[in-house]
Amino acid sequence: MSTNPPRRPRAEELHNAQWRRSSYSGGANDCVEIADLGAYAGMRDSKAPDLSPVILSRSALGDLLDHYTDGETCVG
Repeated sequence: MSTNPPRRPRAEELHNAQWRRSSYSGGANDCVEIADLGAYAGMRDSKAPDLSPVILSRSALGDLLDHYTDGETCVG
């Protein structure tokens, strides 16, 4: 039995989302903001909130955060 994945957030949902940043940002405007979008999460640059955010499934966001909280680094 196949089920359809959850619908991706629409533009108005992104606009009305409650974006928040880490308390560790120290009030500077140079961090990443995250919004809970139900089955998804949005990430955006606090310096450019009008640009399209990155939309991730909640599990992908969890994997990303686990990667960095485990002390691993990104190699580009």
